[in-house]
Amino acid sequence: MTILAVEDLGITFGGLRAVDGVSFQVSLGEVFSIIGPNGAGKTTLFNLVTGIYRPGRGTIRLAGEDVTHLAPHLLVRRGMARTFQNLQIFFRMTAVENVMVGHHLSERTSLLADMLAWPTVARQNRRTQTRAMELLERVGLTHHAETVAGELPYGVLKRLEIARALAVDPKVLLLDEPAAGCNAVETEAIDRLIVRIAESGVAVVLIEHDMKLVMKISDRVLVLAHGRRLAEGPPREVRNDPAVIAAYLGEHGAREADRAHG
Repeated sequence: MTILAVEDLGITFGGLRAVDGVSFQVSLGEVFSIIGPNGAGKTTLFNLVTGIYRPGRGTIRLAGEDVTHLAPHLLVRRGMARTFQNLQIFFRMTAVENVMVGHHLSERTSLLADMLAWPTVARQNRRTQTRAMELLERVGLTHHAETVAGELPYGVLKRLEIARALAVDPKVLLLDEPAAGCNAVETEAIDRLIVRIAESGVAVVLIEHDMKLVMKISDRVLVLAHGRRLAEGPPREVRNDPAVIAAYLGEHGAREADRAHG
């Protein structure tokens, strides 16, 4: 089932076409990766899809609904979540508190109830903490629940951010370079986590420069160059495309992609 459909999406900054007529569809349970050289428009495309930028043209549909001009928080309510290239973590809060923050849109308490410390607030907090602990277990971080985020290793923080994104119970999860800066062990943990998330029925849209990871876990790959679609298809097909090799992978990158299936 198609959950996210992007058609002819485009945006211009001062005469520069950062994203130029990009279209793609993603189904529930699919890992769909977007790759390309620096400046290809990958993060700009994410910002368009998630409501941070307003597109100059094109449409975005989520579960069949036109959501092209909706604000980010309204997209979250409809089942879209994302992470960013740079960590968006509250470093003075514990891991479980960071995940609890992700539940704020689904909580039903009010400012007055919080100020007066009504019993409903305490019950809501207990439910939120229980759910946050379940998500920490899902990403393999239960033993870090009470650790202050600022004391956690970088690779753990990457998984913590994914756990917080999952707190909104998304249908579509967009991950912007989730393995960037991670060592081989941390990357493998994120690799397995993404696969499990997709297997649970969530559509995962991924930007990543680690070609070994991309080619190993993706169902389909979209290649961008200069804001336009260069190629799209299964990993094996994309990594052998002469235009992709010339524009992005090069011989070394192609060999790295081959090793994912070696």
